Amino acid sequence: MHSLVQPIPRTCPISRIGNGAGHYFFGYYDKTNWGAGNRVLLGHRVAARDFELAPDSVAEIGYFDLAGSGDFHACGRTTAWNWQMGSQLQWLDAARSERLIYNIRTDGSTGLYPGFGSVIFDRASGRSRQLDTPIYVAAPNGRYALTVDYERLYVTHKTIGYAGLAGRRADLQPCPGDDGIHHLDLETGETRLLVSYADLKALDHRPSMDKAIHWVSHIEINPSSSRILFLHRWTERVEDETCFLHRLITMDPDGGSIRLLECSDHPLPQLQDDFDPTAVGTFDYEKSEYQISHPLWRDDHHIIVWGPHAGAIHYHLYEDAEPALVSIVGKGVLTENGHMTYSPVDQRWLLTDTYPDPVSNERILILYDVANDIRYDIGTLYADPKLTKENRCDLHPRWSQDGRTVCIDSMHEHERQIYAIDVSAIVGP
Repeated sequence: MHSLVQPIPRTCPISRIGNGAGHYFFGYYDKTNWGAGNRVLLGHRVAARDFELAPDSVAEIGYFDLAGSGDFHACGRTTAWNWQMGSQLQWLDAARSERLIYNIRTDGSTGLYPGFGSVIFDRASGRSRQLDTPIYVAAPNGRYALTVDYERLYVTHKTIGYAGLAGRRADLQPCPGDDGIHHLDLETGETRLLVSYADLKALDHRPSMDKAIHWVSHIEINPSSSRILFLHRWTERVEDETCFLHRLITMDPDGGSIRLLECSDHPLPQLQDDFDPTAVGTFDYEKSEYQISHPLWRDDHHIIVWGPHAGAIHYHLYEDAEPALVSIVGKGVLTENGHMTYSPVDQRWLLTDTYPDPVSNERILILYDVANDIRYDIGTLYADPKLTKENRCDLHPRWSQDGRTVCIDSMHEHERQIYAIDVSAIVGP
């Protein structure tokens, strides 16, 4: 069957979440903010739609009561957040939606990364428990989380990092052997290093790594909590994202059985002295032909990712195996980088979006029928071109747990708000 874009058979109603004043967002596409039975929805509340973040910028943590009044119930505050990923707010038990976790700043000088920690909040009791380690992602089984140094991310990839109280650190080692991805036991608070940056540099070493600073991002845990994926990135020029080099890697929760699934190492003319990094557009990096981005587990053994393979960039589906079997998803119809997730109830449906068109400044929200190779454009939403890399508002679409509704962050009404879109007319009852 030939790929095609299918007109929407019926309207997909869109509604703004909440009924109070303020600006709201959730953050990244990789974690659902929908609670059990779609009765509650996690989010952040901020004072204005966009501003330059400082170490004392506050976001309120809370949830919308969708089954009742629709009000936002605040349950905490944080100054450890960014516009892209928020405070890494997420459920620890999405099926029951009783506990949530998010990052905070701390006053302490102890812990894995002094000055940063996390809070577990129990909705039933209203009680909080603080950990002296921040998290990146929590395992679906609620037993452990993984973390990295957010001050390193602020230097290497500012949009997903946190500034320290003294601002941008200047003393980071480019490839330390005592830092990398850490495992955090959510019950005891104990941490241990799983893989270091030095370990990653030594894994199938490339000469481009020698003078570069290294970091890890996009850490994801599979549904059974038995396997981890992440992106290993390195660069000699952090101020220009088109100079980033990428690898897709998986490993066990104890750091064993590491597999290198893809590498986009390539020559970088941008490193020439006469190259002007200020000439790089806001979204040029996201549209690079060498970008490996937005990986996510489809199931325990397969990963969807935007990236190059065998000389061409597409949405690719990788089997987590050696050797990895790789197939193209949506060839000829899914032609742009986006934030993609499979329906939690039917892998026939892939949800994704696009970055803003450089002329119209509009993003497209997409449902793709994998079985029948049909794309449905369910919404086109405006993005203010004045927003920067750091304070932009990507759609970051997220499925409800029943697979019938989609949640997005958007500023198409000139406020930062969360919206729900009913897609049941397409995916079925």
